[in-house]
Parts: sequence; structure tokens; C-alpha cells
Amino acid sequence: MNDRLPPLNALRAFECVARHLSFKKAAEELFVTPAAVSHQVKTLEQHLGVTLFNRFNRAIELTDQGRMLFLGVHDGLEQLKVAVDRVKPLQQDNTLVIGTGPSFAAKWLSPRLYRFFSHHPEIDARISANLAFSEFGPGGVDVAIRFGQGNHPGLFAERLATERLAPVCAPQLQLNSPEDLRSQVLIHDESLTIFPDPSHWRDWLQLAGVEGIHAEKGPRFNHADHGIDAAIEGAGVVLARKLLAANDLRSGRLIKPFELELETNLGFYFVCPIGNEEKPKVKAFRDWLWAEFDQFNDLLQEL
Repeated sequence: MNDRLPPLNALRAFECVARHLSFKKAAEELFVTPAAVSHQVKTLEQHLGVTLFNRFNRAIELTDQGRMLFLGVHDGLEQLKVAVDRVKPLQQDNTLVIGTGPSFAAKWLSPRLYRFFSHHPEIDARISANLAFSEFGPGGVDVAIRFGQGNHPGLFAERLATERLAPVCAPQLQLNSPEDLRSQVLIHDESLTIFPDPSHWRDWLQLAGVEGIHAEKGPRFNHADHGIDAAIEGAGVVLARKLLAANDLRSGRLIKPFELELETNLGFYFVCPIGNEEKPKVKAFRDWLWAEFDQFNDLLQEL
């Protein structure tokens, strides 16, 4: 067995996989690909000369060696975090942690954030992309961009944009009328189902006056951007959240073959603890966000 300590990145990846018992969930938390996480774990196994996971077709489990290592690594990383927090000064004023969902981070925020950096190089912005609402306060986030109906009691919240749903697809599908959907695969965005009375393909088809299409069939994705990416590759037509599909529509990777759109009561909200909206770093981000959305909402009207 190698006497040198394994790379910290490999230990971190292993701890995350062991905690979730999922390479996919670990990849989402670490904001890397499942393949990258798998490579780190294999590197650790080779370094230690042991197998840490039993791998099955649809599941994994820790081996005896894996369970022993997980206990030590998990406690060690927690202790390391505590030690770092103790020697750091109170959270630096130039660090801004932004919590949001992975789809919004991938499709809207990340491609634009360089403009915030260019205007505010003194602010160290960090993205925490997670499906669960991030906690505010020490060790949590400073601000959040949350998708939903705007129910944020006890917090400062303001709506940035309202979401609409529209069928989008790759240009090569060449759809001329809603009736053409009879011969297409309908792709479903399951991320909307966590809200009461979510809109579906069924609602859009009814509004379009199209009957006889099985609106429940087709692949389902619990991340909105995954359904959009599937449509880009020509896998079918997705009833997409227009705000998230906007960049791909503007670039021509997707087209919106029909004008008809579904309105929703859902939107994106800027959220932070009451009073924090006037803190310099938070206000700088909030002002930049509003300027971006002012331009973006005009673009949405044209798409």
C-alpha cells in the first residue's frame, strides 16, 4: 500500500459519492461531470490498492474498506473545514456566495457572470448551484435566485422575470403546424412538477386545439436544461421554460416553431435576508442583475 496521502480532490470526490451513494449526485454537488468523479475515485482506489465500491448496473454500495475510509474522511473534511473557518477572519466583504438552481446557473447565470466580474473585480463571486434551497448566513449563501411562486416569508424577495412555456426543437425538425407534433417525440421537463398545478404538454395541446396526441408519453428530465439539451440534439420537441431556452433560441441551436406559449404563475426571484439588500456587495450584484434582466426581458419578447 502506498504510504503517501492520497490527493485531496480524490478524497473529496470519494466522500461525496459515499455520502450520496451516487456518482451523478456527487457530480452535481461538486459541479463536475460524473466521469470526472469516477476518475477521481478510481485514482484513489489505485492509490490505496483496494476496492471502495461494489458497482452494480443501477446502484453502488460501499465495501468494508470503503465504509472504514468514509468514516475517517468524512470526519477529517469536517474538521478541516472547522479549522479553516477558525483561522479565517470573519467573512470577507468582497466574497459573495450566490445560491441558485443548476439549470439557471448553466443556461443563464454562468454565461453572463463575466460581465459582473468585469464591472466589479473587487468582488469574489461564487456560485452554489443546488436543487435544494441554500441556507443564508455563515457557511451558507449571501443571496439566492430562486424559481417558484415567490413564497419567501421573512426574506427580502423581488421578482426578476416571469416564466413562460413554449415548444422548442432543433431546426432540422421543420414543424409547420401543431398537428405535426403527432409524429414527434414529446420531451417533458419534470422540474415543474414540484409546484402545485404545473403546466404540461397536455395544457399546451389543449390550448392549441390539437386532439388525439398522447401528451404523457416521451422522455422526462428532472433538470430543465437536460431536456433543452436533448432537444438541441434532435431527440424531440421539449415544452421548455423559455427563459432557460433563450440563449439557444437566439443562437439558432433551437427554434420556436409556434407562437403559442403557456403563461405560468412561476418566476425567478432575487432573495436575501431583509436588510442585506443594501449591503455594498449585495447591492452591486442586485443592480447588475436588474440591468441584465431589463435587457433580457426585452429579448424574451422578441423570441
